[in-house]
Amino acid sequence: MTSLESLLRDEWGRLLALLVAQFRRLDLAEDGLAEAFEAAARTWTVAPDNPPAWLLTAARRRILDRLRAEAVAARKLPLLAVEASLQEEAQQVMADAGVPVRDERLRLVLLCAHPSLPPESAAALTLRLVLGVPTEDIARLFLVPTPTMAARLTRARKRLAGESFSIPDDLSARVGVVADVAYLAFTAGYAPGSGPDVLRASVAGEAIRLVRVLRAVLPPSYDLVELDALLALMLLQHSRRDARTVGGRLVLLPDQDRSRWDLADITEGLDLLQPWVGAPASPYLLQALIAAEHAVALEPGDTDWDRIVQRYSELEALTGSPIVRLNRAVAVAEASGPAAGLSVLEGLALPGHRLPATRAELLARSGRLDEARTAYDEAIGRCGNLAERAHLIERRARL
Repeated sequence: MTSLESLLRDEWGRLLALLVAQFRRLDLAEDGLAEAFEAAARTWTVAPDNPPAWLLTAARRRILDRLRAEAVAARKLPLLAVEASLQEEAQQVMADAGVPVRDERLRLVLLCAHPSLPPESAAALTLRLVLGVPTEDIARLFLVPTPTMAARLTRARKRLAGESFSIPDDLSARVGVVADVAYLAFTAGYAPGSGPDVLRASVAGEAIRLVRVLRAVLPPSYDLVELDALLALMLLQHSRRDARTVGGRLVLLPDQDRSRWDLADITEGLDLLQPWVGAPASPYLLQALIAAEHAVALEPGDTDWDRIVQRYSELEALTGSPIVRLNRAVAVAEASGPAAGLSVLEGLALPGHRLPATRAELLARSGRLDEARTAYDEAIGRCGNLAERAHLIERRARL
């Protein structure tokens, strides 16, 4: 990955948020930053000493050029007056009295979680604008074709055009949307749908930080069970980041070196979860409890698969999600054998490679090798991630 590609992934959300905070126009901010990246691609032979500052300055200049043109066209304020007004407005935005939100990216997330947007569009737009997740990967997360997701993002941008970059009076009204956005971003970090990366731990880390900030700014009276459960779930899964790959190759959970799991993340996750173990079932709580079962198992054979099957059954009844059913099938196979897992998969339809890959693995374990090869071929054909594809090819070759 080139330096500019790294900047696009790591800095896009922060720079965009700073620009929206200053100019209070999402359309101008996004266009100006995109033009700054295009200028960098054309002109950089060697990266400047401070690439993010260069990009931010270039974007601001382009936005001011646009504002000058708009002001002149409307016969309004000269450029200097426009700039002075914008600076005063930006200072007011960043010093909202009595509003305890200090993270500019959270402001951008709250804008993307605007009530005028459907939740799915809000989540998709946040993944794209705040964390720079590619459109095709967002489409895979939402189980829709890439052109459909591209059109959805375009509509969401247009709907937010001209909206104020301000903090809503009722912050809790958008908390659910922001939490869902954060978990989708986290999922994008650990399930990249395209490219060479096995995982994108930096994206997952940003999603964790977003939840931490959100928890910190909510009023004391707010019920934190779902946010605590979400943060626990993320930390327990994130704790395995160093064991997920070896030499750039994917390592599945049963084969991971558990001594490389991050003990601090596991401890914090379990501590967050402990007060809510007896709380009413909810999606994030159930997923966190499943992750905890893996975290406390010192060896793969110590895993309580019967309890995990029970948790997945509750989660499927609560959500009706086909992804949950796929995961339940894997747990059932571990608890009761591959034939039982295959029976759970009957009638299930999912885009992407994960369903045929799971079916292939269970067929292989059942001794049905010809059917397993066919399923692996289907999974390989559907897989856009190079590392996962290499893993599937290797698994098929072992048959």
